[in-house]
Amino acid sequence: MNFTKKLIDWYLVSKRDLPWRNTTNPYYIWLSEIILQQTQVTQGLPYYNAFTSTFPTVFDLANANETQVLKLWQGLGYYSRARNLHASAKHIVNELNGEFPNTFSEIIKLKGVGDYTASAIASICFNEVTAVVDGNVYRTLARLYDIDTPINTGKGFKVFKALAQELIDKKNPATFNQAIMEFGARQCKPKSPDCTVCPFNNSCLALKKNKIEQLPVKVKAAKVKKKHFNFVVIISKDNRTLLEQRKGKGIWQNLYQFPLIETPKEINTESIEIELQSFTKLKEKVYNVSLYNETPIVHKLSHQHLFTKFWIVTLNENLPKGIATKEIHDFPVPILIENFIESFNF
Repeated sequence: MNFTKKLIDWYLVSKRDLPWRNTTNPYYIWLSEIILQQTQVTQGLPYYNAFTSTFPTVFDLANANETQVLKLWQGLGYYSRARNLHASAKHIVNELNGEFPNTFSEIIKLKGVGDYTASAIASICFNEVTAVVDGNVYRTLARLYDIDTPINTGKGFKVFKALAQELIDKKNPATFNQAIMEFGARQCKPKSPDCTVCPFNNSCLALKKNKIEQLPVKVKAAKVKKKHFNFVVIISKDNRTLLEQRKGKGIWQNLYQFPLIETPKEINTESIEIELQSFTKLKEKVYNVSLYNETPIVHKLSHQHLFTKFWIVTLNENLPKGIATKEIHDFPVPILIENFIESFNF
């Protein structure tokens, strides 16, 4: 029995019943693939259900405003995915008359869509013979064939893409692609997979050579940067606060946050009071400053760790141009800010 047939046989017995597997609608497949980038199925499933319920068609998504989209995405991270999703929906509606592109070469032109996502949509929705290569596929093939080419390099992508393309079921690419991704997610897991029940345990080269935990190989990532964030949470006499929208490129683009003071190291109350003197909204006003969390909250992102403190500034005056604290839940914010809002009980 060859690899492809054995893999598909395993999948037909072992696959999970997931909503995007019961459709070939490219809009729904696209949504699921974007949501599941950098995200586990268990975390992504509620978001998929929320998006398909709130925006049942690409027209609904295109007609939404960005704040709505970001609010619904809140907590999922990597917010550029949501912005790109929204931009592509508008492109499909306004430039393509609402018709989703139906070939790999056209799908990959959509903003935020790379080789993997385009391959998934093209194969699942339009039966195009183009293999997917994601983390699950890299891991499965690296172990089965004992490939030590680093997966996070251009050469690595070419090696694994070529092998996946060679193995794909030409008559049923959709099932093959879903099978190999599911196999990596459920059987050939990153840590301590149960090789005793693997259908390929007689032919897996990594198992024979005792290299399961060593594969796949990755080039060491750049050193993680440390940053110190101090959020200024103003509470006025009339129960208003200030939020600012993050502009420009970088993390949390277009999300809202409390006014931010970034410092080279952790600071104390005396230092924050000096920093606050530059705040126009606070000049010549009577206020008190207190630290909400004595120990910094460490928020870990892919390339940086944020050591975060929240400073509560109680303003003994009204703040007419501020935001009513009861409305703060309407704004899309990073999960770091959302967790604070929930614990502070605005």
